[in-house]
Amino acid sequence: MAGTGMVAAAAVAFVGTHFILSHPLRRPIVGRIGEGPFALVYSVVAFVTLGWLVFAYRAAEPTAFLWPVGDGLWALATVLMLVAAILLMGSLVRNPALPNPGGAIAIPEEARGVYAVTRHPMLWSFALWGLCHILVYPVAKNIVVAIAVIILSLAGAALQDRKKIGLHPRTWGAWQAKTSYLPFAAIAAGRARLGGFGPHALLGGLVVWLGATWAHIPLAGWPAGIWRWIG
Repeated sequence: MAGTGMVAAAAVAFVGTHFILSHPLRRPIVGRIGEGPFALVYSVVAFVTLGWLVFAYRAAEPTAFLWPVGDGLWALATVLMLVAAILLMGSLVRNPALPNPGGAIAIPEEARGVYAVTRHPMLWSFALWGLCHILVYPVAKNIVVAIAVIILSLAGAALQDRKKIGLHPRTWGAWQAKTSYLPFAAIAAGRARLGGFGPHALLGGLVVWLGATWAHIPLAGWPAGIWRWIG
């Protein structure tokens, strides 16, 4: 197996083991070996499968573009990546979905900022990253990896909701009532109001967006984002 087929196999292994170990196999394995050893097993499997995916991607030759990519698609991807960066940076503060060693979760009184947009801002930022890379680099190996990231993010968000509601039915249920899985759905339904973005989201997102898109120049050999039109 070579080329795109190897990339697809590695992507299935990476995504599949993540879901299997995070959900159906987590409880029985933890029951046998404990939380600490399980975390080690999980980390090793994730590291190995991700390493395989990176190796397969770098070894596969790029195919021809599936569609022409002009300034219109680049402009769309550039704006979407700014949104993704804001969602990512905003998700790092007061995020009830982030792991808590104590087990308890703290629910904000009101969904504001990125949480008014979606209760899974971090995972949606990864999904937007995948979509943008499909739009502007439509070669087979890249599409496979981007789809894997999108599936891991959006299916993971749905499974996270199911897991959280089982562990914290009252608190997570209250958070679900204020927010939405789909971006802007809670705002459209009147359950949340757009606004309240902190500087960590807006300024932090802007800095990450500028830095990450500029990094394509030394790392990938071609400019991305606004750097495509600047300099």
